[in-house]
Amino acid sequence: MNLIAVHASACWARGLFLSVSLVLVGCASPRAPGSGVVYDFGPGALSAVSAPARGATGLPPLELAPVRASAALNSPALMYRLAYADVQQLKPYAQARWSMPPAQLVGQRVRAALEQQRPVWTTGGLALARPARPTTASNAALVAASPAIPPPTLPAQLLNLHLELEEFSQVFDAPQHSAGVLRLRATLTQRSFAGESLVGQRSFAVTQVTTTPDASGGVHALGQATEQVVAQLAQWLAHFEAVPSGTLSPQTTP
Repeated sequence: MNLIAVHASACWARGLFLSVSLVLVGCASPRAPGSGVVYDFGPGALSAVSAPARGATGLPPLELAPVRASAALNSPALMYRLAYADVQQLKPYAQARWSMPPAQLVGQRVRAALEQQRPVWTTGGLALARPARPTTASNAALVAASPAIPPPTLPAQLLNLHLELEEFSQVFDAPQHSAGVLRLRATLTQRSFAGESLVGQRSFAVTQVTTTPDASGGVHALGQATEQVVAQLAQWLAHFEAVPSGTLSPQTTP
């Protein structure tokens, strides 16, 4: 009887240990993508804002390419770093995530801000206006017989903005102190039938201290950092204007 009781006690102890271990592992592991709290940057402007007509602001139309990012920033995971332990390691919060990858969230904010200054199109969504061909004797009759075609209204040259999200995380320099860190690299090119040429390039970096050392504080800080970077980006792009020759030139040195 004693041996049976001892065996039963040992089995019960092993079962209890296994159950506790599974609970601890479950708490320490990242949650499934569908669980936890979902964050974004808020609703944004609550009223519709119309893009200005071409030429209304003096700024040329702009093509905006999708924001590029590393694989870690192309998922909805809310990432953080422990600078006091291993700053090179990105870690996801277990019970908090973004509603979409940060690159898409930042891209939405950039587009909303730039559309208040100038027309903005998705890259490849706007065709360039081909230069008119001189009329020759061989096609004069064809031109005369064709219906009148209004002159092209699209520009012969287009600005194209490429953005790369290099850092978008909450960095802890101490267990109770953190900041949202955002780094964005912008490359501005000009596209024409002759090809694509570099107009300007700049990196933007903002560090915003969090109000609380948790996921909610990180989201709030990263949202503020995004608004600052977007404002700086819009101000930088406003330096480039169309000149009569059809080329682009900075008003001042960015």
